[in-house]
Amino acid sequence: MRAEPLCPTGPASRGAARTSDPEVAELSDPTGNVLPVEARERIQELADRIVVLRDAYYRGSPLVADAEYDAVEDELRGLIEANPDLAPDPNPLDQVGAPAVLHAPIRHSRPMLSLEKATKPEQVEAFFDRFPGQPVVVMPKLDGLSLAVVYEDGRLLRAVTRGDGTTGDDVTVLVRALTDGIPDRVKAPGRVEVRGEAVMLRSTFAAYNVAHPDKPLINPRNAAAGTLRAKDPATVAERRLRFFAFDLDTDPDSADTDLGSALNTLGFTAADMRRCADAAAAQAVIGEIEQQRNELDYDLDGAVLRLADRTAYAAAGTRSSSPRGALAFKFAAEEKTTVLADVVWDVGKTGKIAPVAWLEPVFVGGTTVTRATLANQEVIKARGIKIGDTVLVRRAGDVIPFVAGVLDASKRTGEEREIVPPSVCPSCGQPLTEQGNSRELFCTNVACPAQTVRRLIHWASRAAADIDAIGGVWIERLAESGDLEHPSDFYRLTKERLLEFDRIGEVSATRMIESIDGSRSVGLRRALIGLAIPMASEGTAARLCRAGFGSLEDVAAAGVDGLVAVEDIGPKVAASLIEHLARLQPELERLRERGVSLDVRDEDLPPVVAAGAPLAGKTVVVTGSISDPRSGEKVPRPTFQRLCEKAGATIASSVSASTDLLITGADVGAAKLTKAEKHGVTVADQSEIWPQLIEAGII
Repeated sequence: MRAEPLCPTGPASRGAARTSDPEVAELSDPTGNVLPVEARERIQELADRIVVLRDAYYRGSPLVADAEYDAVEDELRGLIEANPDLAPDPNPLDQVGAPAVLHAPIRHSRPMLSLEKATKPEQVEAFFDRFPGQPVVVMPKLDGLSLAVVYEDGRLLRAVTRGDGTTGDDVTVLVRALTDGIPDRVKAPGRVEVRGEAVMLRSTFAAYNVAHPDKPLINPRNAAAGTLRAKDPATVAERRLRFFAFDLDTDPDSADTDLGSALNTLGFTAADMRRCADAAAAQAVIGEIEQQRNELDYDLDGAVLRLADRTAYAAAGTRSSSPRGALAFKFAAEEKTTVLADVVWDVGKTGKIAPVAWLEPVFVGGTTVTRATLANQEVIKARGIKIGDTVLVRRAGDVIPFVAGVLDASKRTGEEREIVPPSVCPSCGQPLTEQGNSRELFCTNVACPAQTVRRLIHWASRAAADIDAIGGVWIERLAESGDLEHPSDFYRLTKERLLEFDRIGEVSATRMIESIDGSRSVGLRRALIGLAIPMASEGTAARLCRAGFGSLEDVAAAGVDGLVAVEDIGPKVAASLIEHLARLQPELERLRERGVSLDVRDEDLPPVVAAGAPLAGKTVVVTGSISDPRSGEKVPRPTFQRLCEKAGATIASSVSASTDLLITGADVGAAKLTKAEKHGVTVADQSEIWPQLIEAGII
């Protein structure tokens, strides 16, 4: 098959290719014309065939020779020319080159809600009490990517990610090419929607990393999400995923109301559904799943309880953000033991030197951990940790693993070594200084190579300039090559220069330059965040914008006294800002010269609160990925926070007892949800907030 198999290489229709095929001959009348009814069936058959052949080709496993593929394509083209009203939608002939994975937004037929969380047996008992006499299935809560798979009259129509619960991304092409467990056809009339989790099996994950030691995947969950966010199936051809079903919606309703049985009849697999008649039986199954979690071939972070009868589940209805007929039982943080092999001291963007534990590999919290945080030298001293100790490593959900302590200091052999903090910077060799009660170490050399790279990565981060097409690895390479030293150097890069690097192609180089160009409107608040000035937090940047400063130059000219006059900015923060902005003056000039805005943006100014503001008086935390339900497009979190402020909310960065509302988008981590439950904070999916913003005339 050619590199561009969908580009026509000859006449629009090759009659010989059609009429020499016995199947095609049967579709013609005595004059050689194709009958319309038969043509419709043949057109759809050929269109489906092209999709399969194309996907296989771009996975690197072509099913037919180029000539055979061309014959199929030419036959379809000829039939469409003869019967233009019967052209399939979508038409595979309209696509050129690799299959276009546009991740187009698709609105779900019904919201894909998150599940109510439970951590205690009493909550399981309460769930059974709500549905007396109803059988419940308990299954592992898989840690992958949720999908909705839709069929029309037995044929796979589309596959859509969960997204924000209201709107997801169309990943049909990737699912066809890369996911096992999703049949192309099902024996069921009308519309059928199956929901489930696409996961990368641990065995697949391990095999992939063995085959790609130079570029290993981080963990199965991230690998599954990354696979279905790819732009081209060919780039992730070896990352096979497995689909496990957990929900079914049919139109008309099937006679089989048992969830597991109905899914099995359609050809789907659910992850070990076990029926339980009461809370005690369910709790026993939950305990078994937790004990077996490390022996299974997939990652999980809890167990799901769900009404076994589909009719009863539908009748139970939903709350604002979760179905009433299901419950997610979250497992406790995992803790494992391993040996602390060494401690290295990492240099951060502000010069902070942090100890990082290098561990003998241990599987904990759904991933293999080789490094963990040790906080600072005071924590090391308090926990009595030495190199060579057998230590406890703890990880929960997406939280960074940390060394919780020594397993048993009495079993030391004498070979253990004290952890000695460095006296000079591991990167530049300059003397270090201690700051604060925790005796944290800092390198004050602003030309330190490690700090330079970290600052560049920070400038490109989502909170700052948001240059999302250039990752940390490439920033490091560009810094090593001398192309990047200051943030302003991003804006001197050209497509031609990027193409000189190995493994940067035309498409990647174009995306990088477009991403850089899009970041030129960074503005005062995010530029100040991106410059990584010590002690100047995101809150500091927001306060300066709202205090009336129009540009970074205005902040620099205000002096310490002018900044201290701003609410919640103290003398130390003010002094740090003035000192570093004076040092950065040449860099500010370079950024200006290269078209980068350092002026305050409208979104950074105090909001004009709408009349009848629906969130008035509420302290709100926003987490997860936010999307506009009207267009399905992603919305930057600061933009959504701004809308919430116009609705009267006070935005906070972390959940606490003073938080009134946690608004969740897609891909929410467990940490904030756990805190919300602990403090009794109301949790609302973003789908509940957008209508309020619209009704109030805020958008």
